[in-house]
Amino acid sequence: DSAEASPSVVFENIERCSPDCLHMLLENVSGLTEDADFTVELIPEINVAVATFIKNIDTKEFVEKCSQHRRVREFKMTARLLEPTQSIKAENLPDSISTDYLTVYFESTRNGGGPVSDVQLFPEENSAIVTFCDHKGNT
Repeated sequence: DSAEASPSVVFENIERCSPDCLHMLLENVSGLTEDADFTVELIPEINVAVATFIKNIDTKEFVEKCSQHRRVREFKMTARLLEPTQSIKAENLPDSISTDYLTVYFESTRNGGGPVSDVQLFPEENSAIVTFCDHKGNT
């Protein structure tokens, strides 16, 4: 449903805030507990963290709270909802993996997948980009 808010929030410009500090800050702003209520994935290569809420919360309201929070502003971080995407990157794949195997794997509803429109293998990186027919199949 396109009207449904993403359960994930992107934090940009995280370099001034250590990972432990970021986790505590998110707990303070949300009133929730990491691991039980949300997870955080750091992506240091692009200076970003993604918080995904397990507990159902109003992420739009959470983003608004973050933008007004004194500490978030002091760290010069920004928060926004993670927009839906039709592609994902699969990493640490075995050398022998095939595009057919990845297509079938990511189309499996048991794995949370959906119809795949394209798979690009990058054997030198042991990774692949999987593109779904719509954004609902990439959980």
